[in-house]
Amino acid sequence: MAKGYLSLVLHAHLPFVYHPESENYIEERWLFEAMTETYIPLLEAFERLERDQVEFRITMSLTPTLLTMLAKPLLQERYVRHLDNLIQLAASECKRVRQEPDLAALAAMYLEQFKRTKSRFVDSYGCNLVNGFMRYQEAGYLELITCSATHAFLPYVQTEQALRAQIDNAVRIHTSSLGRAPKGIWLPECGFKEGLDAILKDYGIDFFFTDTHHVLHARPKPEHGVYAPLVTPSGVAAFARDQETSKQVWSSLEGYPGDHDYREYYRDIGYDLDEEYMRRYMHSSGVRLNTGIKYYRITGEGQPKDVYRPAWAREKAAQHAGNFMYNREKQVEHLSAHMGRKPIVVASYDAELFGHWWHEGPMWIEFLCRKIHFDQDTIAMITPLEYLAEYPDQQQAELAFGSWGRAGYGEVWLGQTNEWIYRHLHRMEEQMIELADRYPDATGVKRKALNQAARELMLAQSSDWAFIMDAGTMVDYAQKRTKNHIVRFRRLYRDLMRGELQEEWLREVEARDCVSPDLDYRIYRSKLPVVKESSLAFKVEPRQRVLILAWEFPPMIVGGLSRHVFDLSRKLAEQQIEVHVVTTHVDGYPSYEVNQGVHVHRVATYQTQSVQFMEWVFQLNLAMTTYATDLIKHYGPFDLIHAHDWIVGQAAKALKHKFQLPLIATIHATEHGRNHGLHTPLQHRIHALEWELTYEAWRVIVCSEYMRGEVLRLFHLPADKVDTIPNGVETEAVVRVEENAAAIQSRYASPEEKVILFIGRLVREKGVHVLIESFPSVLASCPEAKVIIAGHGPMQEDLKQLAYRIGVAHKVDFVGYADDKMRNELLKIAAVAVFPSLYEPFGIVALEAMAAGTPVIVSGTGGLQEIIQHGVDGFTVLPDDAASLTLHTVKMLEFEDMAKAMSRKAFHKVNTRYNWDRIGEMTTGVYDRVAPRPVNDDAIEHMPKPQLA
Repeated sequence: MAKGYLSLVLHAHLPFVYHPESENYIEERWLFEAMTETYIPLLEAFERLERDQVEFRITMSLTPTLLTMLAKPLLQERYVRHLDNLIQLAASECKRVRQEPDLAALAAMYLEQFKRTKSRFVDSYGCNLVNGFMRYQEAGYLELITCSATHAFLPYVQTEQALRAQIDNAVRIHTSSLGRAPKGIWLPECGFKEGLDAILKDYGIDFFFTDTHHVLHARPKPEHGVYAPLVTPSGVAAFARDQETSKQVWSSLEGYPGDHDYREYYRDIGYDLDEEYMRRYMHSSGVRLNTGIKYYRITGEGQPKDVYRPAWAREKAAQHAGNFMYNREKQVEHLSAHMGRKPIVVASYDAELFGHWWHEGPMWIEFLCRKIHFDQDTIAMITPLEYLAEYPDQQQAELAFGSWGRAGYGEVWLGQTNEWIYRHLHRMEEQMIELADRYPDATGVKRKALNQAARELMLAQSSDWAFIMDAGTMVDYAQKRTKNHIVRFRRLYRDLMRGELQEEWLREVEARDCVSPDLDYRIYRSKLPVVKESSLAFKVEPRQRVLILAWEFPPMIVGGLSRHVFDLSRKLAEQQIEVHVVTTHVDGYPSYEVNQGVHVHRVATYQTQSVQFMEWVFQLNLAMTTYATDLIKHYGPFDLIHAHDWIVGQAAKALKHKFQLPLIATIHATEHGRNHGLHTPLQHRIHALEWELTYEAWRVIVCSEYMRGEVLRLFHLPADKVDTIPNGVETEAVVRVEENAAAIQSRYASPEEKVILFIGRLVREKGVHVLIESFPSVLASCPEAKVIIAGHGPMQEDLKQLAYRIGVAHKVDFVGYADDKMRNELLKIAAVAVFPSLYEPFGIVALEAMAAGTPVIVSGTGGLQEIIQHGVDGFTVLPDDAASLTLHTVKMLEFEDMAKAMSRKAFHKVNTRYNWDRIGEMTTGVYDRVAPRPVNDDAIEHMPKPQLA
């Protein structure tokens, strides 16, 4: 049994270099050298390990730019020609050094190696190395992760839209190339800044990698240092690089690659041999370049270079793999004794170090995997995803800005040599957002131009160009590439704004800068949608424009408010009201969408970590006010504001006064009613906020006559200020169950059992304890009865204990939260639905049961007693009275014909009195009282015409 884990991580990346217009760019060889010396040797090592049944795990990032280039047929063709040239050169070398045995053996080795590489590339991988990596992903040996779309240094990206574009397109390219969405990401240059984790979470990313100091300087201090991941406030795990493992491989002074027996990188025949001899094999530019044929080993410092001995290098690679493993064993033994869990040691490196810079690197990786598998049992190889599965609970902490590289805080990518690029990049981000807002639904050539502008921006953001400028290598090319993308973007921006697109030039640019084929420029739209030109569903001008504030809205469903606002807003949109709902952000859902004609805006609070409830309410109102202010300024005017409950009251009040708009408030429940009085300072505070909202509102809407009396009494409102509009139910949404009842019954109860169903939150005011207390007496009369309780809430454990104490736990099932599908299934099999609330302003679940044709029993309180006419379409029982509930439950179970007759009448009532068409018309009637619509010729023209008999 292993005491800890090693996570070997390889970051495979090259900048996007693609020049279909010319073969004269020597930078194309970056890809060819990496394929020959790193990627294919690694794949060959994986093949041997698999053949020998070595269980290895490696995490490997294949960046979107690398994946794109590996799949380009033109680059594949050029690579084959490159290999042919190397084969000819190696054959020539065999002749040239045939009289020198040591060199002749090496030349023959290189000739065989280049031939084998070509065969592998063409025959084994079909000219696309992505196929090779996919194979080992599918076999479970590799965890392939992504990177940002063009390797942008994300902390220096200015806008959220540009950050999302980098992640969105990365996920798109990775998924389309490798057949599955990535669960992890290598942040370029390990660059992280606060808030980035929320975007990663939105795209399904579960983990990322950082440098050591990111985690060591986290707040609070990490309990296990860098040997366990931290979870960010957004729920993404951060794995930190281990400095000790890094030093052993990376360090130019202490690292393995500097050993005297390894091949010398800087002695290549491309530079060593006579130019006349090399001319026919040189690049067309005439520049001397590496060929990959190197005859010497590193030897000692200041000594003449000795001939490279592959057998010595192989032996040394095995020794170094053993040394690395031994050090990890000792490290893990020490850590595991103090941590209380298995540590994970993250050894992360640039993939191109192995093979390209350190020729024996792939061999070292293979030896390491073999030794870990065969020679010890202290450590095991693991991927971050596997570690998170084994240890799902991690310490939460906040990470600050940082990177790897010199000084550790982004200095490499923002210095004297490269700082000039950011004023251009940031301006381009702003202009791209401007374009996306200006043309929200472009088509044809305009859409192509907008997509290409986004590509030019992303390509200019590549961190590689800033890195090269800092390093002082290939600076001319890096500057040229950056400037070219800036210039192309500016031209596209100018032509789009002028409406003067040059299609031929655009086609040339598309062919050259062809990353992210599925890119959609609309990801750059500002958080405020361009509603005037985008997705309004109306063929005529809307009757009114309404801003609805609601703290919950699907998919966030806490109580009945969410469903009410969803159904009401849809019906208003059908009735030619332009509805904008501003609500709470939900992870994984868009900040803006048009859902069945309703404009939904989801806003996030400013503080992402857990805060106290009233602090969260304050932040939500602040965020709503800020967002809605911009929405009204940019895309107003609105006719009125409709606020739902006190939680959004402060935002409603601020917007009402700022823009002089009528305010309507719907009160769904009161704090006094929920708690049968006000008993704590918090309850008094909430009561005061409820009063303030009803005071500020021009009209107050309640859902029942009971609630009308309650708000009049509690808030001292004038009687003519309050309107009663019942809640509604969509009958079709409730009755849509195709599966037969017997099949559903088999999942929840035995065939002979009669189901008594409760659906709702498990809080005291819902009276679920009364249902359970009544059940022993029900069982005495009807042994075939069974209770199913669907819902969740703070009283769940207390209710389970109650059922156990009174001896009915075996006949009471708690099935958890019921989504719409599960609700409909349960209603279909229920003999009776029981809602024994102690306080209930309305009771939407009772309506849903009636709409499903299920017999209903409710307590005679609040709005419930207005829904059911006792003995006609259901039973009304005494509140908090188990005996009354028992009597009527038994009666409903025993007299099935009576129950069915009641349910038919209840169904008719729902369809006539509680349908959303009627409720929508009643609501627009209230709107018209505070914001009357002008009647003009256009409105008259579009009025419905009378039909002739």
